[in-house]
Formats: sequence, structure tokens, C-alpha cells
Amino acid sequence: MLVIALMVFILGIYGPGDPVEVILGNNYTEELAESLREKKGLNDPVFVQYFRYISDSIKGDFGESYKYPGKTVSELLAPKLVVSAKLFIVAILISTIFGIPLGFYAAIKQGTPIDPLVVSLTLIIYAMPVFLTAPFLIIIFALELGWVPVSGWGGIFDSRSILPAVTVGLPGIAVIARLMRASTLDVLGQEFITFAKAKGVSRRDVIYKHVGKNAILPVVTVLGLSFSGMLGGALIVELIFGIPGVARFALDAIFSRDYPIIMALTLIGTVTLVIANLIVDLLYVLLDPRIRYSNDN
Repeated sequence: MLVIALMVFILGIYGPGDPVEVILGNNYTEELAESLREKKGLNDPVFVQYFRYISDSIKGDFGESYKYPGKTVSELLAPKLVVSAKLFIVAILISTIFGIPLGFYAAIKQGTPIDPLVVSLTLIIYAMPVFLTAPFLIIIFALELGWVPVSGWGGIFDSRSILPAVTVGLPGIAVIARLMRASTLDVLGQEFITFAKAKGVSRRDVIYKHVGKNAILPVVTVLGLSFSGMLGGALIVELIFGIPGVARFALDAIFSRDYPIIMALTLIGTVTLVIANLIVDLLYVLLDPRIRYSNDN
């Protein structure tokens, strides 16, 4: 996280555009610019500025926006991050709830027409980018059938959240289903499954108690890594559906060279990915009793 923060910070310092010019706008004069640089510590060495920024960021202070003088980055970002987080959580739930059973069912039905049908369907879904999936869903479910509205945001339980969440979650369903299928087929070929069948354990117990629990472990690992890809898809979907999340705000910040907002979004995204993978590691202890973390090594 420190390395990523340093890279983004240096890009903000040496990137195109002077932050002071962005802040002052048409009021720019050399006297005002020099005074502002001195006041904000922009004349200090780069690493002094960097460590000061990191120290403040740890406390949740990402500085003031260049485009909106007098407004802190945290104040501007907080409500938009809440909206984006809600959309992202619903999309993750959709991917998990539908992807795991679909992949598991396809593996159990190997050798029947269902298995290649599921594999083909997941390949098609995964190959479709969100900027193609979103208009397709809008045309069918909003324009033709009229089931749901397509613009704005009213929260997780509002009907306007259905199509955006499904659009973000569809690629995740395809990835998780294929991984779950491959993992299930691998577990089905293990010796302990053959041994359980030889002991007379019912097929239902073998499938759900022995195969399912072991097959889901690799999928949990990928869930943490898939957060970054789904987050990128969620930002595109926000723009398409007019959701007041961080997407439009981030895009405006890039074009206006509002580096404090860009750096804050980068740090928050990095922290989210690290925490997601940490949670996945901890979940291993709950899902697999053979794995224990200790201080012995």
C-alpha cells in the first residue's frame, strides 16, 4: 500500500498541470501562487510531502479538494463511496449465490448435455463486456418488458438497483461457476471420495458433505482476487445507469487534475483489496478444519 501510495503521489507531483493553477483558476497570479504553495507546503521536498500525506491519510484526512476549495476529500467522497459499496456488495452476492451452485451442478452432471451447456453459457457471459451487457439488459427488461426502471439510485432495495447489480455480477457468476466446476471435478476424483462410496455412504452425503465443502475452498480464494475486476466493472456500470457513486466523481477529478481525490480513491481501492484478501485467508480457518494459523513457525 505504501509503494502504491508513493507511485500515485509522485504522479500527482510531476504529472501535467500545476495544482496551484487548478486551485486559483482565473485568479492566478505569481504572488498568490507562491503564497499558496508556502501555505500548503508544496515547496517542501517531495518525500517530506509524501510522509506528511501518509501520516494524515492514516487518520482519514486526505486533504482538501483542488476543484472544490474549502471541501475536504473525505467529506466529498463519503456519500459516493457508500453508494458504490452497496452496489458492489449486491453484485458480489449475486455472483456467489448463483455461481457456486451453477458450477457445482455442472460438475455433478458431467457426461450429460447440461455440463457443456453450462460451460458454453459461462464462456459467453464472461466474454461480454459490461458496456455491451448493460444496454442489452436495458433493452430487454426495461424498454421491451418494462419490468424495472434504469436510471438513478434509491438504495439496495430499490428496483433501480436490480439491473446495475446484475450487470456487474454476471461476469462474476461465469468466473465462479467455471472455478467451482473445475474444483468439484478435481475433488470427485480424490481417493477419499472413492473410499466414502465403498463404505456405503449415500450419494447425497458424498456430494454435499464431502465434495461440496472441499470444492468450495479454491473458489473462496478467487473471490478475494476478483474484487478488483468487479470494482472496475462497477465503475463503468455507474456511468451507464446514472448511479451517483464514485465513477463520475473520479472521472471529473481526473479531467480537472484534482489529485487529492485521485490519490484517495487509489488508496481506498488498495486497502479494500488487501482487506478482502485478508478476510479470505481468515475464512479458510472456518471452512477447512485442517488449516490452523499459529505462531509456531
